[in-house]
Amino acid sequence: MLLRAAKRLKTPKYPEKWEYLSQGERVKEELESALSPVVETLFGYYLVKVGSLSSELELASSPIKHKVNFATKASKHIHLCGQSNQLPFQNNSVDAFIVLAELDFAQDPHQIVREIDRTITANGHVVIAGFNPFSVAGIMKYLPINRNNLLHQGRFFTAARVKDWLQLLDFEIVQQEHLIYSALFMRKSLSEKSRVMRWCKQYMPWFSSMYVIVARKREIPLSPIKSKWKLKPKFNNAPATATMSNTASARRR
Repeated sequence: MLLRAAKRLKTPKYPEKWEYLSQGERVKEELESALSPVVETLFGYYLVKVGSLSSELELASSPIKHKVNFATKASKHIHLCGQSNQLPFQNNSVDAFIVLAELDFAQDPHQIVREIDRTITANGHVVIAGFNPFSVAGIMKYLPINRNNLLHQGRFFTAARVKDWLQLLDFEIVQQEHLIYSALFMRKSLSEKSRVMRWCKQYMPWFSSMYVIVARKREIPLSPIKSKWKLKPKFNNAPATATMSNTASARRR
């Protein structure tokens, strides 16, 4: 299966904080609320949050003790610096990854997914959040509106396309959720409790501004296949007592 190239020639501007985006704080709160029950089900020794935006989320409900905030530039939230397309981790060493909007602002998102595949453990989980190009925000990205908004620098990928990347690397899609129904390019937004928002969530989930994908790395066991046919036994399967009694009766005759 051939995939369209996703690598850019130029490196886009990257939002180092949620507050640099319109309604960024609201998006952060929505993601924290949506990911809280997800990370409760993830277990292991190491959880890596890839990117500055991912590192800002608390995820206090996660039972994984060792959480590593990984990003390009150093800050008070970052534990380790480096490039997301060259993760400084050993093969099969990370139990879970949190990747929020990292693929949308990456120069080579394919390479990031490949690096996650290389370093994740068998049956490990990856949580990816991205911006939906079929939403109102995805349409407004191509309009000359609020050009200073860093969302214009992002390249929105569909959830189906991201799932194709994962499935080609033997990831199993466990869950998908749709979040936020807003233009995102405007300062004002509708309340999550409004009638319009509730209607959108119920009848138009695929037009959400963001999506969350949870995937698990599948482990294929290398167990030998037993043959279904069996050789016929060369010896009589009758009990020994029955054979001896038949022999004795024959001698008496």
